[in-house]
Formats: sequence, structure tokens, C-alpha cells
Amino acid sequence: MDWNRVEGNWKQFKGNVKEQWGKLTDDDLDVIAGKRDQLEGKIQERYGIAKDRARKDIDDWYGRQTWN
Repeated sequence: MDWNRVEGNWKQFKGNVKEQWGKLTDDDLDVIAGKRDQLEGKIQERYGIAKDRARKDIDDWYGRQTWN
């Protein structure tokens, strides 16, 4: 998985991430700044789920993205 694509275009992806994980705040998204480990941690924190579940949810979300 090439997460660099997300990290490099974070401003465009922030809306998609917010749509998927609505409990994340704009401040959370600014701190995350496209870093996958930060995203996993914030999802765990906000949703009270395990790291493996957060990782799977991110993988699923990533797989659904359309790359133009």
C-alpha cells in the first residue's frame, strides 16, 4: 500500500477522512497531517477500538478510494 499518496495530498483527503470518521475534529486532522500512525491512534481514541481494527478500517477505506 502506497500511503505516500495520501500523505502528499492530505488536504484533498481530509474531507474523505472526515466523511468516514466523523468523530475526528478538524484539529485532529491538522495534527494527523496525513501520517497513517497518527490517524490510527486518533481513530482508536475517538471510537474506542483496538489498533488492529483501526488498521483494518483504514485499509478498507484506502481500498475504496478512487485515484484520478
